[in-house]
Amino acid sequence: MKKKHKYIFVVGGVMSGVGKGITASSIGYILKLRGYLVTAMKIDPYVNVDAGTMNPTEHGEVFVLADGMECDQDMGNYERFLDCNLTRTNYMTTGSVYLSVINKERNLGYKGKFVSVVPHIPLEVISKIDAAMKENKADITIIEIGGTVGEYENILFLEAVKMLKIRHPEDVVLVLVSFLPAVGASNELKTKPTQHAVRALNSAGLHPDIIIARAKVPLDKKRREKLAFHCSLRENDVVSAPDVETIYEVPLNFEKDKMGENILKKLHLRPKQQEMEEWRNFVKRIKEATREVKIGIVGKYFGTGDFTLSDAYISVIEAVKHAAYFHKRKLELVWLDAEDYEETKTETYTENLKKLLDYDGIVVPGGFGSRGVDGIMNAIQFVRENKIPYFGLCYGLQLAVVEFARNKAHLKGAHTTEVNKETKFPVIDVMENQKKNIAESQLGGTMRLGSYPAVLLKGTIAYEAYNTDTIFERHRHRYEVNPVYIDKLKEEGMIFSGKSPDGKLMEIAELSKEIHPFFLGTQFHPELQSRPLHSHPLFAAFIKAACERSKK
Repeated sequence: MKKKHKYIFVVGGVMSGVGKGITASSIGYILKLRGYLVTAMKIDPYVNVDAGTMNPTEHGEVFVLADGMECDQDMGNYERFLDCNLTRTNYMTTGSVYLSVINKERNLGYKGKFVSVVPHIPLEVISKIDAAMKENKADITIIEIGGTVGEYENILFLEAVKMLKIRHPEDVVLVLVSFLPAVGASNELKTKPTQHAVRALNSAGLHPDIIIARAKVPLDKKRREKLAFHCSLRENDVVSAPDVETIYEVPLNFEKDKMGENILKKLHLRPKQQEMEEWRNFVKRIKEATREVKIGIVGKYFGTGDFTLSDAYISVIEAVKHAAYFHKRKLELVWLDAEDYEETKTETYTENLKKLLDYDGIVVPGGFGSRGVDGIMNAIQFVRENKIPYFGLCYGLQLAVVEFARNKAHLKGAHTTEVNKETKFPVIDVMENQKKNIAESQLGGTMRLGSYPAVLLKGTIAYEAYNTDTIFERHRHRYEVNPVYIDKLKEEGMIFSGKSPDGKLMEIAELSKEIHPFFLGTQFHPELQSRPLHSHPLFAAFIKAACERSKK
């Protein structure tokens, strides 16, 4: 008898940012521990074909898969929790679905039939879900639908859920993650917004099988009974999801309500024994850490009105956390606005630079464009000269090379042509194969994307961290270190410890430990491959250097 595929859909109620991605990731982890092959998908309701052209301040981080797909940051959560590498089949947007249908129609894929939004768009969604399941050889596919129920943008995805529910009622579970606001001095949790969210789902012909009750505090028995009664569910189908100190507690909290066992029963799958001891010990290590390590992130995508949008660097944040936890340290992470270190933006920029001495390490993450660049380079110069551990990621490597060229290699005015096309010393320049794309404005999905190999130089910080000759890391960029200036930079002490196999592309730049305790930048994005239980080697090495500084 052919094994039936199983589907778990995760939708959000009341408001965005309620935790659908962490919920989907946690469910996936729980079911994986029970011996099932699990994969996870994200459906974004944007007309964008992928996430590559989206502003990180608005949308959050663009996560890059090993095959080069630019996608939503929740794909990073799936990979971290499931400890796997996903593919482009695991991600879709409204734009990509419509594009598939249009291309199919243009190529007579519908054999001249009339093509309509319903049923052909939902059917294409189902087709993509099944393709992901087959690609990943999964028993269970968890599909997160972006947005909030009741919005126009995701109604066609809900239509796909309804079609599957009708066809395979025993193979589909629908999970609603909904927010319960706390009101008044007593902080009483209010269930009415979630009741309305359920009603919005009902209007689409669906009813949740499980409600994840997101709130600041745990759900009490009275509110659980009330939600169950008004939403026509059993009490054990309402799962409490309070705020937690670390997102890695979420699977443990879900299991307190026996959610994994409940989902498997609903899917008519045999509950298997699970072992969460390694994860429990990991969370215990996080909560018991007392010695701090203080890390500053100098970035340019923090501001959104009066708020700080840390989602723009979510993978960097998690990678730093993983490394701190690995070294049994409590992490103090501080956001540092690049413009605070620019002479033209603030009179106190020198005082702001001196405050960097209070940090055990500084990270400069990826980015694009000219805003904040002068401030970042001032910060890089200060940490280099004051021997503060430095880790530059992509743009962080490029600007470190520019700073070094100006202040150590005597190439005054050196710059990246991304910022200054007329610079006398273009130490960072656009890749040759990218010039045509820029000239023709072919910008979406055309950068150097995905996993590429690099060969490491023995006797370097990078080689010591990886302890191997060849590595594979994920990229997302158009600009590279200009080979014309490599010899000059090397003469002044810069070591290119990682190169492409043909030796043409500089993948890692560093200074020797005799010059600086830890000064290293990568052209790739190592944060994309960090995992909770397996800290990335370069982040672990950086935090180790930061810990040694904190001891002093």
